[in-house]
Amino acid sequence: MIVLSTEDLDESIRFYTETLGFPLKFRDGNHFAALDGGTITIALATEIDHPIPGQVVVGIKTEDVDADAAAVDENGGGIVTAAYNDAHERRAVAYDSQGNGMVLYSPLPR
Repeated sequence: MIVLSTEDLDESIRFYTETLGFPLKFRDGNHFAALDGGTITIALATEIDHPIPGQVVVGIKTEDVDADAAAVDENGGGIVTAAYNDAHERRAVAYDSQGNGMVLYSPLPR
């Protein structure tokens, strides 16, 4: 997943669906949307839902958010937000060893 910042979710959805033809997978209010980019999800997020507003952030799906966040921290990266559960997933926000933002996430059991 790639998370892009937007200040105007409607305009960003219009741009990516109409200009580039990405189907809308789902939308969460006026602050988050996911587009089907084939093998990758393109997420559009306002400051409310963006893990590091203003940056492009890579989302990495993992089976163990806590262990992977610890590995990032132990190997030259940094933790922005320690692992926590939100409404849909367990996630941690981090930087890699070069300062690039990432979200480690795992869907919560239903």
